[in-house]
Amino acid sequence: ILTLKIVVDVAAHPTLVLAIASWCVAILCYGVQFLVITTDPVQIWASPTSQSRIEKDYYESRFEPFYRSEQIFIKAVGLPRIQHNTSSGVIEFGPAFHEDFLLTVLKLQQEIEQIPGLVDICFAPLSTSPIAQEISQCTVQSIWGYFQNNITVFNKTILDENNNTVNYLNHIDSCLKNSVSLECLAPYGGNVEPSIGVGGFLKYGNNAHQLADSLVVTYVISNHLDSKKLQPAMEWEAKFISLLKNWTETSMPNYMDIAFRAERSIEDELERESVAEALTVAISYILMFLYISLALGSYKSFRTILIGSKIGLGLGGVCVVLLSVASSLGIFGYIGCPSTLLTIEVIPFLVLAVGVDNMFILVTHHEINRNDDKQVAECIGKTLGQVGPSLVLTTFSEIACFAIGTLSEMPAVNTFALYATVALSIDFILQITVFVAFLAINTQRVREQRMDILCCIKIKQHECNYSESLVNKYAKNYLIPALFKPYIRAIIFLIFFMWFCASIASIPHIEPGLDQRLSMPEDSYVTKYFLFMDDVLSMGPPVYFVLKPGLNYSSNDDHNIICGGLRCNVDSLSTQIYAASNQSDLTYIATHASSWLDDFYDWSTIEGCCKMHPNGTFCPHAEANGCVPCNISLNSDGTKPDTDSFYRYLPFFLQDNPDTNCAKGGHAAYAQGVNYYFDDEGKTQVTDSYFMAFHKTLKTSKDYYSALRLARLVANNITAMIKAAKPDIPDIEVFAYSIFYVFYEQYLTIWTASFQSVGYSLIAIFIVTLIFTGFDVVSSLITLLTVIMIVVDLAALMYWWSIDLNAVTLVNLVMAVGISVEFCGHIIHAFALSTQNTRILRAQDALINMGSSVFSGITLTKFLGIIVLAFAKTQIFRVFYFRMYLGIVLYGAVHGLLFLPVLLSYVGKCFKFDILMQNTLIFHLFHN
Repeated sequence: ILTLKIVVDVAAHPTLVLAIASWCVAILCYGVQFLVITTDPVQIWASPTSQSRIEKDYYESRFEPFYRSEQIFIKAVGLPRIQHNTSSGVIEFGPAFHEDFLLTVLKLQQEIEQIPGLVDICFAPLSTSPIAQEISQCTVQSIWGYFQNNITVFNKTILDENNNTVNYLNHIDSCLKNSVSLECLAPYGGNVEPSIGVGGFLKYGNNAHQLADSLVVTYVISNHLDSKKLQPAMEWEAKFISLLKNWTETSMPNYMDIAFRAERSIEDELERESVAEALTVAISYILMFLYISLALGSYKSFRTILIGSKIGLGLGGVCVVLLSVASSLGIFGYIGCPSTLLTIEVIPFLVLAVGVDNMFILVTHHEINRNDDKQVAECIGKTLGQVGPSLVLTTFSEIACFAIGTLSEMPAVNTFALYATVALSIDFILQITVFVAFLAINTQRVREQRMDILCCIKIKQHECNYSESLVNKYAKNYLIPALFKPYIRAIIFLIFFMWFCASIASIPHIEPGLDQRLSMPEDSYVTKYFLFMDDVLSMGPPVYFVLKPGLNYSSNDDHNIICGGLRCNVDSLSTQIYAASNQSDLTYIATHASSWLDDFYDWSTIEGCCKMHPNGTFCPHAEANGCVPCNISLNSDGTKPDTDSFYRYLPFFLQDNPDTNCAKGGHAAYAQGVNYYFDDEGKTQVTDSYFMAFHKTLKTSKDYYSALRLARLVANNITAMIKAAKPDIPDIEVFAYSIFYVFYEQYLTIWTASFQSVGYSLIAIFIVTLIFTGFDVVSSLITLLTVIMIVVDLAALMYWWSIDLNAVTLVNLVMAVGISVEFCGHIIHAFALSTQNTRILRAQDALINMGSSVFSGITLTKFLGIIVLAFAKTQIFRVFYFRMYLGIVLYGAVHGLLFLPVLLSYVGKCFKFDILMQNTLIFHLFHN
């Protein structure tokens, strides 16, 4: 901590201080060019040590990363239902099955597939090479897969024995009931699940696929961990988006509406959002900077306005704030610590809030203490001697608050706390050096009667002594005395107490989560996609139950633990997932798991599926030239291959493509889902494998994190079953993985993380306040209570104003803890040092001396800037920044300027000389 002597030296040599500081700041700011901005949502939301992150990394290291997907929702508009006569009676079809509607969808698909490059990037499960040889091998989930994308098959029409027309509708009806039948398989070799290909039917029943009013077309693209390998996919997706935007505007018929997104869409829109809101944020900060520059001035008459104004000093203070932020970013750029856009957006707000308050307190008290008969440095030294302890108390409380926030395991909170700690530390150092130097220069300018900004111009001598503003006089003589009338104090105390109790009751009703739509601009095509998704999507994302190595699959006992057919264990892996899917409303698992083990058994027992060359190597079953049937020996019950056949023919199964002659070929479905190697004896040893099911439709954040929680419960039960059956394999494990788990895991522990982060920050504030007030327990407890009330009331505002609890709001809550100190710390300290005789008089004295600075400084400054955010185009700015920032400022102001003085008038410590001496533990640092 700088002593008064050092501060006086700074004020005595302002030019030298500014020269040295400019070089130091320039060196720090230079590091900004090395700063890395993290945009990967996984790194922002999930800790590297979190369960979901570990499991994601494990899955991607053993298998390939989850596919990229490009999806189109196509909704029928104004089309009636179809009544179709069949030999079984009339079948009613939804509007999505009109012939013209379907033909338009096919035409759109064909246009998309003509975009160059799709064949090089698509996921092609039947291809024997890394990429597809032709477009037909690309995985396209569309109802046109039921017709093999063939218009001739679609147009096929006959009359049955009852003279009823049998056409495409009959075929669709058949495929919707049994999509895995051979005539319904898509060209890529797999089936199109009805709930994936059609949508908008759930309101009529879980299986009412025929009543669908929408279709879904999904292109599955191969994914890679290496970003360079993703470049062709990114370029194709850009063309895909452009084509659909143009098609929507120029070619879409009036009986159709579409919504779409590509894998890159969210990232693109977030980038566009940052650019779009740059003007809004800039206007917000410009307003605050203008207010600071003007409000610091003293305007007593028109003749002295150019002398009393402090625009130059205000701009200097603003520069201190900006340079503090830039310097902190530079430091982290040098050391290679990445930042996030969330941190960069929030940190300036925080540092400005703290810095403005300190600037107003310094300038206001310096005006009061100004004496032209004394040296400038001496006057500034006297001011620092009075308010320095208060500045140190609040600033160090805030620094400690955010420093302890770095203990959070949530990356977004941890990064914010780390940057906030460094930025506030630099801001404090620059304020008591650089800003004090600016203050000394400005004071000397006023003494020499030089104009503000145009300091080379002198004007006629005028007296510029300090005088209270009309607002301050009115508050001092009327408002503040009225506030401390007995019945007014009682009413205020009762109102805040009831408010606090109501807030506590509201907090448990806050919903964890983050509505995806809030993150997008309202005019974004992705926003429309999210709206359509709630109405159209009828199947949730896939979930993979990953089985780690350890089992001997050729053993009857071991494979009975996994399989789901005859003679398999009643609590086997497949059986437990099947049982869970039968209770999808509870488990969020909608389908049974596809089992490579069961399908291998079926494949091995179907005649004509397994073939080999005479030399014993694999031969696709579709090839007849020179290939012979495999000599598969079955076990005693004739349902499964024996041990030797399992070892030998499993790789054949995983290479064999399914077709109409052998639908159980495992290459398409399981080639990427089973890892194996050949041991020294040439036997196949299976290591990791997965069993894929689908979640039910997930719409809300609660659906997503509940699906995660229940899938883990199922996986844990399976793991417990396997460990009970195989106690000699302690490391074996089954875990559930889906692409969204890494983003929603935080909500399983968000309440615990919130209480820990906020709680640790409150403890830090209490300890620092206790130390810097000379162990004044009462003042420290009052500070803590007031900050707790502000944060609790702000949390209740989240419930009343429909703001979900997530990492963004948690950052805001932690920031609110720190900023709340600014609203009450200065007044608490002024009360502790007041020499008035009674609690009421001391509370009035504290409010008179510090209240105007708190109100004019942090309150009005931030209020002006926040109002602008209400007009932001992006909902996330309006919800998480405008609403919460407004709450922080308004709640902080009313608690600090109304409730706190009233509370002090009731329970604040009575003045004693030893209390004043205790406070000099910090006070003496500015008087030596």
